[in-house]
Amino acid sequence: MALWDKLKGELIDIIQWLDDSNDTLLYRFPRYNNEIKYNAKLVVREGQMAVFINEGQIADVFGPGTYTLTTRNLPVLATLKGWKYGFESPFKAEVYFCSTRQFTNLKWGTPGPCTMRDPEFGAVRVTAFGLYAMKIKDPTVFIREIAGTDSDFSIDEIQENLKGKIGLRIKELLPELQIPVIELESKVVTLGKMLQERIAPAFEGFGISLTEVQVQDVGLPEEVERAIDKAGAMRVIGNLQTFTQYETANAIKDAANNPGGLAAAGAGVGIGLGIGGQMAGAMGSMATSQPQQAAGMTPPPLPEQVQLFVALDGKQAGPFELPTLQQMVQAGQLTRETLVWKQGMDAWSAAGNLTELASLFASAPPPLTTA
Repeated sequence: MALWDKLKGELIDIIQWLDDSNDTLLYRFPRYNNEIKYNAKLVVREGQMAVFINEGQIADVFGPGTYTLTTRNLPVLATLKGWKYGFESPFKAEVYFCSTRQFTNLKWGTPGPCTMRDPEFGAVRVTAFGLYAMKIKDPTVFIREIAGTDSDFSIDEIQENLKGKIGLRIKELLPELQIPVIELESKVVTLGKMLQERIAPAFEGFGISLTEVQVQDVGLPEEVERAIDKAGAMRVIGNLQTFTQYETANAIKDAANNPGGLAAAGAGVGIGLGIGGQMAGAMGSMATSQPQQAAGMTPPPLPEQVQLFVALDGKQAGPFELPTLQQMVQAGQLTRETLVWKQGMDAWSAAGNLTELASLFASAPPPLTTA
């Protein structure tokens, strides 16, 4: 019995691969010096293929299923062995299992920025990265071209090569598409499909099928991103003068609720109006002042600005100039009855009595009267 057990242990009855890894592409069945028994069982599970190799030459390939190994289902190996009339004795052959399931969430990225021409920003350096998925399509090509005699070939051994192919191809593809850089983010699905079409033939040369390419993000230089943000902000603001007036009115309203901040609000209003006024007036003044200076003419001095103190909620605020006072009239904080004072006046007087303020109240509605 001991001799029989020893002989039985040297023969392989079941050939199978229970894959407990997440990254193995190719696995060689550990036959060592043992021989495969005639009528042995071959078990190939879903997501696998088995390849028989005899003396370095690929013989037979099996898909998912359970097989009893005979000359009938090993026709190529039977021919190589010269078994014309069947065989009863054990035989030697290398058996490789290939995982044909999809390997997903594999990362890729451009090895460096690619330069493309943009109609708005000129030459722009763009980067991109994403994910891809692949699986073994032809085990015989994969073994012949990539794995060779490796007994345990994992995805890590080829991932850098595949990732590099995608990164290089997108550096070719982006300039060809001539898509404006601000529209690239909306074209990521299209870019992924085009990349897959471009690179699939190169993968098939390895016996691999490229099943998906995702472009997750397109990176732009920081200065281009800042320019896009500024352009968007200016479109949101629209009319700068109207925006400045709106902000000024809000500042005055807030200051009225905080008497201690009235002076600061006045300064802030002046700054805000100054910015809007300077930007709006500078363009117009340039057109008139430059020709006059060219002709040797000197403009007269600017008229003295009216500065008034205003009594708000029983407290003195100011001084304010006419642009600020106009905003206060529009906000309803300065009326004809509001007490005002300026240098040279003996006492406080109603705003409606000052000729300088007459134009401010011309377009203001009269106070509401109760029935």
